[in-house]
Amino acid sequence: MITGHQAGAFILDKAYDSDAVVAAAQRQGAEAVVPPKKNRNVPRDYDKHLYKERKKVEWLINLIKQYRRIATRYEKTARNVLGFVHVASIMVLLR
Repeated sequence: MITGHQAGAFILDKAYDSDAVVAAAQRQGAEAVVPPKKNRNVPRDYDKHLYKERKKVEWLINLIKQYRRIATRYEKTARNVLGFVHVASIMVLLR
């Protein structure tokens, strides 16, 4: 999933807490910001302040999904979907 993407940090949820995902992020020169699962033998440290920024992205996505055209995926081409995502994002920001 993260192969081929350039980023300074990959912010993922607990479901992606595995040594393979962390190693893949480090091979690309990025930091893996993943909170450790409760059943992990040796809990790994992560940047808690950076992880809190993840919720802002999730909130925006949930607000955008309130627009019916985005949620039901009426548009078939990526260009049109991206256009409506831009329009919905502007509408959310203008609230």
